[in-house]
Amino acid sequence: MIGSIIGTGVFALPSALAPYGPISLVAFVAVTLGALALAVTFGALSKRIPASGGPYVYAREAFGEFAGFLNAWSYWITAWAGNAAIVVAWVGYVEVFVNTSHSTAGSVLIALVGLWIPAAVNLTGVRNTGVFQVITTVIKFVPLIFMATIGLLFVDPDNFGPFNAGDQSAVGAISAAAAIALFSYLGLEAASVVAGRVREPGRNVPRATVYGTLACAVIYILGTLAVFGTVSHGELGASTAPFTDAANNIFGGAWAGDAVAVAAVISGIGALNGWTMLCAEMPYAAARDGLFPAAFAMTRKGGVPVFGIVASTVLASLITVFSYTRFDDVFTKIVLLSVLTAVIPYLFSAAAQLYWLLGRGRDGLTRGRLIRDATVAALAMAFSYWSIQGSGYQTVYYGLFVLLLGLPVYVWLKRVRGGSGASDEAARSASDNAPDADAISVPRPRAPETPTARLPGRRVSAVRFRGSLRRHRH
Repeated sequence: MIGSIIGTGVFALPSALAPYGPISLVAFVAVTLGALALAVTFGALSKRIPASGGPYVYAREAFGEFAGFLNAWSYWITAWAGNAAIVVAWVGYVEVFVNTSHSTAGSVLIALVGLWIPAAVNLTGVRNTGVFQVITTVIKFVPLIFMATIGLLFVDPDNFGPFNAGDQSAVGAISAAAAIALFSYLGLEAASVVAGRVREPGRNVPRATVYGTLACAVIYILGTLAVFGTVSHGELGASTAPFTDAANNIFGGAWAGDAVAVAAVISGIGALNGWTMLCAEMPYAAARDGLFPAAFAMTRKGGVPVFGIVASTVLASLITVFSYTRFDDVFTKIVLLSVLTAVIPYLFSAAAQLYWLLGRGRDGLTRGRLIRDATVAALAMAFSYWSIQGSGYQTVYYGLFVLLLGLPVYVWLKRVRGGSGASDEAARSASDNAPDADAISVPRPRAPETPTARLPGRRVSAVRFRGSLRRHRH
């Protein structure tokens, strides 16, 4: 999970936050608290429904198939748009060595190579993807831990610049900086998205989600503080490789910065490797339920969802090319879009947790536990709303537009399935009132499967989910 959270984005984050000044560190702390609330919420939800799909499954089981579709669609956009943001940051560190003039054509070519190498690794199978992820995760920690520890010893207060360097109020600056900072935590839900591939998901997914987020939080905040204090404010805002500049300033030479750049390049490939898998995983789960085009449910030997991987990488490539040719602040623009489309599934997930706690969970919890869990879910929900507000009007406009593009897809899927939705709700109600839901089998229309389209590992039907909700009221 940490391999998906920590990518090249955090290596570019200080430059993106620099226009706001050190007040952005306050925003980072606030975002960290919100991310922890989300992590605890996802941990609790994964105990209720320990199967692949994450936010998609939670929304569907709580609010119906249309909510599930919107979450799957929004998260899918987050995944491939997020890959575009990661690869833009990755290009900045690659260009420490090549295309040092930052020509647009050269940057685009490097970005496309960075997107398709992880796609090729994912297409070779789950085992190779996992090995690749472990290796890159270990390497990426080196520069981050260095800056979060040794780098703090070289902090010069004069480098920080004005506390609120922008032209916004303190509240406005914190909100705007928080929307960017949240990008560094995208992926905290990764363990819940692939829960069906995890051993003992009811125990391991919550641990990975909460402890992974805590570990990332410490490294992020201290590392960003060190970069702010070792690179002058003016230099930081124009930097495409801020951790490299910080290392060069600490050691007074280029060799240290080059070493950091190599680690950042490897980190970016690792993050892209993990997110490329996530790009296909949630659409796969939705397609198996007939709520995404059937092509996303088709796999090759080893359970690799080929179409999802290729389609997502193609879209990431297109938005990367578009952004390089249209925007000056490419990284920030794509980051804000990714954050907005990610926050929507986060919002639905927090709402699902509140729904189950207040509607069905009171009998199975002590009063203190209920108040605690409901408070955490409410904080996660409020944090999600705040993140949407801080994204800015232009981002909300583009985000709403791409989200609503899913409506024609949903209409087409409903027509192909020939369902009205009413039968699904009736089946849901019948299973909720039955004496033993585990003994009932309510058929649902599903996407056509190939003989190899079944994932290895545990798979639990939606009806069994609902039956288990009454027995496992955490």
